Amino acid sequence: MIRAGRPEIPGPAADRRVPGWKRARLPAGSRGRQVAHGPDLPVDPDALREQVRGKYREVAADPGASFHFRTGRSLAARLGYEAAASDALPDRAVESFAGVANPFSLRRLARGEKVVDVGSGAGFDSFIAAGQVGPGGQVVGIDMTPEMLAKARQTAAALGLAQVEFREGLAEALPVQDAWADVVISNGVINLCADKQAAFAEIFRVLRPGRLLQFADIANGRPVPAEALRDIDLWTG
Repeated sequence: MIRAGRPEIPGPAADRRVPGWKRARLPAGSRGRQVAHGPDLPVDPDALREQVRGKYREVAADPGASFHFRTGRSLAARLGYEAAASDALPDRAVESFAGVANPFSLRRLARGEKVVDVGSGAGFDSFIAAGQVGPGGQVVGIDMTPEMLAKARQTAAALGLAQVEFREGLAEALPVQDAWADVVISNGVINLCADKQAAFAEIFRVLRPGRLLQFADIANGRPVPAEALRDIDLWTG
C-alpha cells in the first residue's frame, strides 16, 4: 500500500516534451487523456495492448475455458476474499475475475470513499469496493477491453449499483480528473503495462495528496534478461 505524495515520476505533460516519445492510440470512444511513451520501452505498447485485449476478450466471453491463469470464484476464495462479499454477487460478476492477489487485504475501504479501479475487467473488484464504500461512495472502473466493459456495465445495472461507473481508457491515460480519488486499486494489471512509469504517474495524478494506492501485482525477484523483456509473447503468457 502506497500513500500518495509528490512522486519523482515525470507526468504525461513533461513526457510529451521529450524528443522521440510517441502518443498512445486510445481505444475507440475513450475519454482518457493522451499519453507519451519513451523510445526505449522493451516492447511496443500498442502491440502489447492488442495482445492483452485479445486474451481478456476471451476471458469475458468464455470464462470457463482453459487459460494459463485461474479465474472465477475458486480464485477469489484462494486469494482470501471475504466469502460473504463474493457469494453475494451473481456468477457473471465473478466468473471473469482473473486477479493475482487481494488488494483489500491491505486495508478495508472506508464508507464514502472515492475509488478508481485501474484495469477493472468485468468488475469484480469494483463491486467489492462498492460494497465497502457504500451508497455514499463512488467507484470508477477503468478498462480498455470493450467486452469486459460491457459485461461490467450490465452487471452493475442489474445490481442497481448507482455508485459504480465503468469508463473505457488506459492505465497510462486514466479518464479521471486530477486529485479526485481517495483510493486507487489495481489487481494484476500494472505488470501488463509496457510503460509502468506512465501508469504510476497517472495513478498519482488522480489521487488526492496523501491518499492511498492499494494494488496487487506480479513482481520479479531478480532481473529479467533483455531478450526476454523484448519477447512480447512472454508478457501475456
